[in-house]
Formats: sequence, C-alpha cells, structure tokens
Amino acid sequence: VQLVQSGGGLVQPGGSLRLSCAASGFTFSSYAMGWARQVPGKEREGVSCISWSGFSTKYADSVKGRFTISRDNAKNTVYLKMNSLKSEDTAVYYCAARRRLCSDYPNEYDYWDRGTQVTVSS
Repeated sequence: VQLVQSGGGLVQPGGSLRLSCAASGFTFSSYAMGWARQVPGKEREGVSCISWSGFSTKYADSVKGRFTISRDNAKNTVYLKMNSLKSEDTAVYYCAARRRLCSDYPNEYDYWDRGTQVTVSS
C-alpha cells in the first residue's frame, strides 16, 4: 500500500493550493479517502473526507466553504483544493484511506501517507 502526496508548500494568506494524493496497492474505489492535518503539540485533526463513490463529502467547520475535496477513481487519486488560506491552516497535511465509509476520527483510517507541510505566511 502506498499513498504519495504532492502539492504542499508555502503560500501567502488568501492564496490557494491543491494537494494531490495518489494511491496504489489497494482497491481505491472501495475506500473512503480523507485529509487530516496536524500542528506540533496538537492532535491530528480531520479536515475532510469523500466517500468511495465521490457522492458524499464532509468538512471540518474550520474549512467549510474554503476547501474542496474530490477524487478520480480512474486515476486512483484524491485532491484537496484549498482556497482563501489563513495562517491557522499552517500544518502538516496527511491523506488517508478507510475501507468503505468516512470517519470523523483520524485513528479510524487504515492507511496514511507521510504528510506534507503547508505553510501560510506572508
């Protein structure tokens, strides 16, 4: 199983980034996919999740209206488009896979990538 993320980096407040996470080694279309983030000294926080079909999505209140999750099952890839970024969005972002259903709890996911740093700063 492998999850490989790309797209993180440094962006100014108000800017945008798109994270991508390419999956292999499992049946991607049978798994819900999620994004979480973590800052030093705090627990990992669930940010968003998308159902295996892509028809259902969930967002943390802190990112609703600014972040959009999507997936392409033909490419085994999940995306997180982040708009109107704020300094408080600065964190290490992770993508994760969970068989069948989304969960609000990061510890209920089966597979994780290594994370990528997103820094929002002027």
